[in-house]
Amino acid sequence: MGKKKGILREKLKNNASLYLLLAPATILLIMFAYIPMYGLLMAFKNYSPALGVWRSPWVGLMWFQQYFSSYQFLPTIFNTLKIALYSIAIGFTFPIILALICNQIRVQAFKKFFQVTTYLPHFISTMVMCGMLLLFLSPSSGMIANFLHLFNLKMPDIVGNPNSFASMYVWSDVWQHVGWNSIIYLAALSAIDPTYYEAATMDGATRFQQMIKIDLPLLVPTMMIMLILTVGQLLNIGFEKVLLLQNPLNLPGSEIISTYVYKVGLQSFQYSYSTAINLFQTVINLVVLVTVNFISRRLTKTGLF
Repeated sequence: MGKKKGILREKLKNNASLYLLLAPATILLIMFAYIPMYGLLMAFKNYSPALGVWRSPWVGLMWFQQYFSSYQFLPTIFNTLKIALYSIAIGFTFPIILALICNQIRVQAFKKFFQVTTYLPHFISTMVMCGMLLLFLSPSSGMIANFLHLFNLKMPDIVGNPNSFASMYVWSDVWQHVGWNSIIYLAALSAIDPTYYEAATMDGATRFQQMIKIDLPLLVPTMMIMLILTVGQLLNIGFEKVLLLQNPLNLPGSEIISTYVYKVGLQSFQYSYSTAINLFQTVINLVVLVTVNFISRRLTKTGLF
C-alpha cells in the first residue's frame, strides 16, 4: 500500500506541469457542469422560489407520475421519437454518401467548389433558416406558391400540416448540415493508405467497387463513433428550430419533449414539473447511449468507453 502511494506521488510530481494545465478546465467543468446539477433536486420537490431548492418540501416521484399520466405524455414521446429516428436515418446516412462521392472526385478544383457549396448552408443561423423555410413554403405568399400559380397549381400547406412537419424539419436539416457533417468522414477517408487503391486498380476494380470494398469498411469505426454520439442525443432534438417552425395548425405533430418542457417551465412557471420531464429525457438518452456503445463494442470493437 505504501509502495503504491509512493509511485502515485512520484507520478504526480513528474507530471505536475500537465496537471497544472488541466486544472483551469477541470475547475470550469466542476463549476458550470457539476455544481448546477443540485438543481435536479427540484424534480423530487415541490419547488417554491421563496423557499429555495433545499427548503422546498419533498414530493418523491409525484411530478414523474403526473407526466406519465398526462394527456401530453404519448404525443410528446411519439413526436420526439419520430423526428429523432427520422433524423438519424436520413441525417446520419447522407454525410457518409456525400463523403464517399466527394472522395472519388479527381478534379481538385471541382472538388473544392463542391465542398464549399455544401459547407456554406451550415453557417446560416437557425432563425434565418426558419424564416427562409416559411418564406419558401408558405401556401399563400411563398415563393414556390407564387411560381405554381403561374401554372394554375395550388401549393399544399406543408407548414401547417402536422404529418409533414417531421419531413420539413429533417430534410431542411440535411440540406443545411450534410456538407459540414461529412468533414469527419472525409478526414477518415484521407487517412486510408493509397496502396490499397493502387492494388485494387491493378486487379481491375472500378471506383464503385473500391468505394464498397475499401472506403466503406474502413469508415466503419468512424461511423460507429458518430452513431453513438448521435443516439446519445436521441431525444434532444433541435429545440429552437422546432419552436420557431411551430404553429397552432402543426402543433399535434410538432410538440416534442423540449418544447413542452419550455412551455410548462418558463411560460407556466411549473419548475419542478419541467425539471422532472427533462430528467426523464436525460435518463433515456443515457440508457440509449450505454446500450448502443455496448452493442458497438461487441460487434465492431469500437466504442466511446
